[in-house]
Amino acid sequence: MSGLLNFITGLSLALLALVLISVRRAHIRVEYSVSWLGAAVTLLVLSRSRRLLEKLAGLVGIADPPLALVLVVGCVFLLVLFRISIVVSELKDANIALAQRVAILEFHLRRLHEKASTPG
Repeated sequence: MSGLLNFITGLSLALLALVLISVRRAHIRVEYSVSWLGAAVTLLVLSRSRRLLEKLAGLVGIADPPLALVLVVGCVFLLVLFRISIVVSELKDANIALAQRVAILEFHLRRLHEKASTPG
């Protein structure tokens, strides 16, 4: 039991360090790092607090507390990935709208250029 908990503690500390370094180097924006930091802190707290982990396992109905932690890990990362999917979808929609606006502006510029170049 303690081997798995120590492994997850190490993973959560590595995730914390990776996110903080990425924010510092501007590889990830702060508003997107919050969910990753929350996930890492959740994992760290649960992997270090056996009493809380046992209560969580009892609440979920799982006999083995580390298995409950693995379940929580999966759920937390599913939520983080869902949030990222929403952000990517919004960015794609914004990118499409921006491309359409640029195409309209190019059309108007071309018409103005044609009007200016025709004698008359």
